[in-house]
Amino acid sequence: MVIVALIEDTDRLDMRLKEIPPVPGVYFMKDGNENILYIGKSKKLRSRVRSYFRDRHNHSHRINLMIQQVTDIEFIVTDTEAEALALEAHLIKTHQPHFNVLLKDDKKYPYLCITWSEAYPRIFITRKRSLSNPKDRYYGPYVDTGLLRSNLQLIKRLFPLRQRPKPLFKDRPCLNYDIGRCPGVCQEMISPEDYHQIVQKVAMVFQGRTEELIANLTAQMQQAAAELNFETAAKLRDRLQGLQSLNQDQKVSLPDETVSLDAIALATDGQQASVQLFQIRAGHLVGRLGFFAKVYPTEKALTSLELGLIIQRVLQEHYQTVDPVEIPREIFLQYSLPDADLVTDWLSDRKGRKVTLITPQRQSKLDLIEMVERNANYELMRVQKLSDRHHQSLQDLTEILDLPDLPHRIEGYDISHIQGSDAVASRVVFIDGLPAKQHYRQYKIKNPNVHSGRSDDFASLAEVIGRRFRDYHNLEPQDKPDLIMIDGGKGQLSAVVKVLQDLDILEELKVISLAKRREEIFVPGESQPLTTNPEQPGVELLRRLRDEAHRFAVSFHRNQRSKRMKRSHLDDIPGLGHHRQKLLLGHFRSIDYIRIATPTQLAEVNGIGEKLAQQIYDYFHPST
Repeated sequence: MVIVALIEDTDRLDMRLKEIPPVPGVYFMKDGNENILYIGKSKKLRSRVRSYFRDRHNHSHRINLMIQQVTDIEFIVTDTEAEALALEAHLIKTHQPHFNVLLKDDKKYPYLCITWSEAYPRIFITRKRSLSNPKDRYYGPYVDTGLLRSNLQLIKRLFPLRQRPKPLFKDRPCLNYDIGRCPGVCQEMISPEDYHQIVQKVAMVFQGRTEELIANLTAQMQQAAAELNFETAAKLRDRLQGLQSLNQDQKVSLPDETVSLDAIALATDGQQASVQLFQIRAGHLVGRLGFFAKVYPTEKALTSLELGLIIQRVLQEHYQTVDPVEIPREIFLQYSLPDADLVTDWLSDRKGRKVTLITPQRQSKLDLIEMVERNANYELMRVQKLSDRHHQSLQDLTEILDLPDLPHRIEGYDISHIQGSDAVASRVVFIDGLPAKQHYRQYKIKNPNVHSGRSDDFASLAEVIGRRFRDYHNLEPQDKPDLIMIDGGKGQLSAVVKVLQDLDILEELKVISLAKRREEIFVPGESQPLTTNPEQPGVELLRRLRDEAHRFAVSFHRNQRSKRMKRSHLDDIPGLGHHRQKLLLGHFRSIDYIRIATPTQLAEVNGIGEKLAQQIYDYFHPST
């Protein structure tokens, strides 16, 4: 049964509109295949939804195209308008409807994460925002990665913080404790409650509350000095001096230097929008956040309403995840928001006091918005140049190899070993010319003929390619590469071609090799390399792929070699197999601790009885 669009079935449309109540909530526009086309919210659901099907000449091309596909409308009623706004933001992020303004999560910018879910929270920079634990807090995304890293390094010098994800020693703290960089978290020499208080101070910096923190620490320093506790006062003084140096050059020209606000502006090229959010606290720029949004393609320039919708989407996304104390009392906007009253009420409700949205008209405030817009435009141009360079590389590679289309997925393979020992291989993947690390893989070479003293790169590559593509026809289309690159020359390529022929898939895969010496490209069936220039964009792309495969293989090889060397002593102990070695190393962390452990301590490990514990002890303590 073919379901026609509601716009073509007026009776069904009228009936559906009457079923929608005039209350706050969220609505879903769906097509005939039950796909969600658009998610919106409103103070009065019926009025908002009805407006889509009236005065269609006032709608944008994007909205008119959507209406032609809508076959059903669903809704969720909420108690308040603020709940509708929050629910809309969550549902858009979950379902990613085609006709909504969508923010790109393409890891251009890093976040700072504080893992409040742990007893002793970690603080680190990441480009992957995982929302698996709601207690963890992400700040960002930050545009200036260098400034973020330098600020974090300074903070780790000013405050005693956990420096390592895992303890270095089993029964004592490391050097960081001795020099005052860590409060001894690994040995629980500080309580979780006291450590949380330290991290709370660090969080204030990334919440834009540095001035408040400085005021608190100044009061503590003065009190310590009054109590003649000069050592504590000196530490607080040094901490204050360090905090005052943060963002000291990030002064913003404002008429009132005590004002704290956020300013949001964008630049667009008709395909994507670069949005920047400047966090200004007491006249200082304490954070510069960046977002990219997809723009629905249209021949006409975007209207101010559509541009305001992009800013509103960024605003919803950002302020939904921050702590209420981080929301400023004033937010400057380049364009007015379509739902300004609703957003204002939601922000005020979250903060617990009135928040004002301002579209500046006076020159002094306009100057600030124009500065944010210029920065958004510079970032857009930077990303455009980067995108053009990648496209040029892919286009050049397509011409070099006479490919039917631009290669979407390229896989690179390399082998790493030392004279055959600990032989491993790597697979790296570039998607549209960029590394896609989620698809990287590492392989241990299982060929018994490859061992210490005897290497065979040809056989190793053949093994890895065979393991990768032995089930080729059952792979998902997106997992099938458009191009395979082998690190090596004609010999390595011939070994791989033989495997693909045996699997009867050589005709379905494009495979080449890249020789290191002159960056020569070899293709199957040709004795001479292709005529290329090592500096041309397509060859440079292959070189980046080859270097990344080499780096990934070498790092895995070193890891495997390190593990083997750790176990080398344990291998000589009779009765101590691989499984029990893992148990021992998991318990004691290193050979050194196993060496100094007593028989009683060794026997405490699961699977190690008293007799074997004594044998291990005797091995490390032979009688003289």
